[in-house]
Amino acid sequence: MITCFIRYEIDPLKREEFAAYARNWGQAIPRNGADLIGYFGPHEGSATTAYGVYNIESLAAYEAYRARLAADPLGAENYQFAKSERFILKEDRIFLKNVSLPHAKGISP
Repeated sequence: MITCFIRYEIDPLKREEFAAYARNWGQAIPRNGADLIGYFGPHEGSATTAYGVYNIESLAAYEAYRARLAADPLGAENYQFAKSERFILKEDRIFLKNVSLPHAKGISP
């Protein structure tokens, strides 16, 4: 399993547009084969940094997933929405593997 971290630089005046984009991915990403952890938008601190995070089985599975996502009606609509509204100024993607597993059980205070 690998985790895709997408770092976005967004227009601070279009945070609501980014939030709508994120909610759309909340529907499209899981139904096309990735385990969505979530999209995270500015709250405190930087008003221009946001993240999308999801797990996928492998880079080969990622390629098939991306093709399905592009063909998905909501996925295609969301790509077009981002392109036309221009709220994403920059997007960087990195794939990481969780190397701290297995984790111990959490203790409640």
